[in-house]
Amino acid sequence: MHRLLNAAELIELAQDAQRKSQNVACDCTKTPLDGWQSQPLSLDESTLVQVGTLISPDDPEPTYAEYPPGSSPYWSPDAPIAPRYFPYNRCDVWACSTCSRLYLRYTEGGGYFVDRRIRAVKASLIEDAAL
Repeated sequence: MHRLLNAAELIELAQDAQRKSQNVACDCTKTPLDGWQSQPLSLDESTLVQVGTLISPDDPEPTYAEYPPGSSPYWSPDAPIAPRYFPYNRCDVWACSTCSRLYLRYTEGGGYFVDRRIRAVKASLIEDAAL
C-alpha cells in the first residue's frame, strides 16, 4: 500500500519535482498533460513510479463533487487540484523516473468503457480545500 498524501505533502512533492525537472528533456513530455488527458500511447509506463496516493482507505465511496463548484471544468489545464474532490480523490501519484515530473492518474469508468487518465501536477494549482 502506498502512502496517503495530504495537500501539504503533495505540494512539497510537486515543488521538489518541479525543481528537479527544470530543463530536463524527457519523453514523458511528448504529449502536453497540463489538463486531464486519456493516457497517451507515447507515454512509456515503465518509466513511472508510484510515490503515493490520494485515495483514502477510510472512504469506501469518495465524492464525485468537483471543486470549486461553478469554476472551470476539472479537465481544464488551469483547474485547481483539490485532493479531497473528484477526480483527485480517486488518484494515485506517480513520478517519472527519468526526469522526476509528477503525475496524477486515475481510471474513469463508464457504462461501456474504461479510460486511464493522467494529469501533470503543478504545485501552484494545489488547494487544500475541505469538503
